[in-house]
Amino acid sequence: MRDVVILGSTGSIGTQALDVIASRRDQFRVVALTAGGCQLDLLAEQVRAFAPRFVAVPDAAVAPLRERLRGLEVEIAGDGGNETAARLPCDVVLNAITGAAGLLATLTTLEAGTTLALANKESLVIGGRLVTDAASPGQLVAVDSEHSAFAQALRAGRAEEVRRLVLTASGGPFRGRSRAELTDVTPEQAMAHPTWTMGRVITINSATLVNKGLELIEAALLYGVDYDAITVVVHPTSDVHSMVEYVDGSTIAQASPPDMRLPIALGLAWPDRVPGAAAAYDWSVPRSWSFEPLDADAFGAVEMARRAGKAAGTAPAVYNAANEVCVDAFCAGRIGFLGIVDTVGAVLDEHLAAGHVPDDALTVGAVLAADAWARERARAICGTA
Repeated sequence: MRDVVILGSTGSIGTQALDVIASRRDQFRVVALTAGGCQLDLLAEQVRAFAPRFVAVPDAAVAPLRERLRGLEVEIAGDGGNETAARLPCDVVLNAITGAAGLLATLTTLEAGTTLALANKESLVIGGRLVTDAASPGQLVAVDSEHSAFAQALRAGRAEEVRRLVLTASGGPFRGRSRAELTDVTPEQAMAHPTWTMGRVITINSATLVNKGLELIEAALLYGVDYDAITVVVHPTSDVHSMVEYVDGSTIAQASPPDMRLPIALGLAWPDRVPGAAAAYDWSVPRSWSFEPLDADAFGAVEMARRAGKAAGTAPAVYNAANEVCVDAFCAGRIGFLGIVDTVGAVLDEHLAAGHVPDDALTVGAVLAADAWARERARAICGTA
């Protein structure tokens, strides 16, 4: 029996994790849930279904949640509850918080010595070596489908035998379009991902390929691979979740129908597999897979992320924070689709020219300061300050 804490339980990853757990009560027990407070009815349903002993929401949502949970024996906490939940005795913490807000919970989990199933890639991206240095061997387990694929494929050889990582991207809803053809893209069109059903931020990030840029940085940090040894290729059907190329010319690919329950289940049970976590392929049906190079002119976010990752220090935090502001501005109609990555690039350039804190001087305070500065600059450029 594994005791599980889920941070961000009402989001896409959190709800799917609970779906995995629901039919495996003999393997997993939920001891705590946290959420952002926007879906209190759903959170209340989850509490009734899984009976955690601790629940946390922002301060403003505590009273309304308490009313919904009247009669249940459960501790309800407000602000800071993610970190409190991460300190609870358990076997694994699933960090499914969206965005930079997950950093402190990630560091708290690692400090507690608990296995961290990381769906909140942003906390690793912006925390950089602060996160990797805090993690013991095997403590940090990836939940992103691509990084779970790397973890599985890396079992096929030794670290010194790896030539490169091949990170796959669906290409999003605008695959094949030129930069000029992206000028008038609407938020509704950007939300129409061809493969995955996800939250707003990650779906827009998948349309701009900022998400793939974040995943590139995440892969370099998780697996200690040089940025120039990570290649991004477009694979529209999202069947092959990523690949590892070895020095002898062999490439090991991890493939499965696109279903996040598989990497989530693996993250919760790592290094063990959960039988029946997701459906396998029906190999009696003909199928084909294709791969194509990434159009870096139309989708410049990946190479921008590579630049930020190589600079390290506070640069990835600026890349991520500016993007989060730009996604909001785009969805509000204040900037165009191309303005997202263009603005992120402008903010990153300004930061690298003055204000960048290098890796050897990195602190949590420096990360949070860079995050705040980047948001302010992005808002100013977007006209939302």
